[in-house]
Amino acid sequence: MASRGNGTRLQHDRQRAIYMLALREGSVDVADLASRHGVTTETIRRDLTDMQNRQLLRRVHGGAVPVERMNHEPMVEARDMVNAEEKLRIATTAVAEVPERGSVIIDSGSTGQRLAEVFPVERDVHVVTNSLLTALTLSRRGLRDLTVLGGAVRTKRHAMVDDTTRAELQHMAIDVLFLSCDGLSFQHGLTTPYREEHTIKRAMIERSRRVVAMVDHSKFGNVQMFSFAAFDEIDVLVTDARADAEAVDVLTSYDISVHRA
Repeated sequence: MASRGNGTRLQHDRQRAIYMLALREGSVDVADLASRHGVTTETIRRDLTDMQNRQLLRRVHGGAVPVERMNHEPMVEARDMVNAEEKLRIATTAVAEVPERGSVIIDSGSTGQRLAEVFPVERDVHVVTNSLLTALTLSRRGLRDLTVLGGAVRTKRHAMVDDTTRAELQHMAIDVLFLSCDGLSFQHGLTTPYREEHTIKRAMIERSRRVVAMVDHSKFGNVQMFSFAAFDEIDVLVTDARADAEAVDVLTSYDISVHRA
């Protein structure tokens, strides 16, 4: 059983490396991947087929290309593979900000899903989320008080971000918001390329007493079109150990409590 678990982990790590290479290069080649990873071409072809089934890559003659390069918005499964270990460490550290009792919002995104996996469900905390995957994880883990914000589902993110979702937030007063982003700009704060995401995240911030941002190092210096949170609106920012030390110092100068997981 242990060897099977190790094999599964090796396969996951290999597929994540393949996906990241495909994103960087625009395509991957079966023979090259087999040489890089010291496995047979048949193993690589099985990897590529599995990743195509999960809509991460599309098979082409001799290799594959990333789905993300063909669509403006990546599938949530693709987002989840990027910096997965860092996101889990960030989520585990962010648990310290969960109150013993009260209410929290977990916004949509892969880091929020990691938080749902480690969330202390035994506490007297009512969780609000606009993520179907986060809600499902919390429900399966036995969380007693859970509200899922309504609205039309953005299928690539399995999340609700329309006017109905925003309207439901207007009636809430939340203790702690756990927030993620697509980019962190030192001129514009937290950013996203999606207008609807900007609107929902703004509504969440306005209805929350305390804001905890969960931002892995790859988001630092990444500027997207829509800014939704200024640094003076963030109370705590949790990032990973690979975050640039000078960048952390800048964030700390805004009176943000920064934790490196």
